[in-house]
Amino acid sequence: MKSILALVAFVTLSAVSVAHADNRIFIVANQPDGYGIDECLARGEKCGTYAARSYCQSRDFTEATAFHRVNPDEVTGSIQKVASASCRGSGCAEYVAITCHR
Repeated sequence: MKSILALVAFVTLSAVSVAHADNRIFIVANQPDGYGIDECLARGEKCGTYAARSYCQSRDFTEATAFHRVNPDEVTGSIQKVASASCRGSGCAEYVAITCHR
């Protein structure tokens, strides 16, 4: 009987801890900074890991679990397309999705 109660308690505590896990995806403008961080983030390369983690930590998350370039069309129409005439530079009108975990 004690082992059944211990199992039920363990399962309950495990379910509660999983419920507290929080993942959130942030869409940020991929702005060229002259250091190449924007390309590291957009390509999902290892060199963007520190920037993504810093972004997440600045929003009280523990770590970044993923980051990659997203097409503005993928973001439910909430991002306006920039007219190509007013856009200058290689990182123009690009966005990055950063998945943060708490």
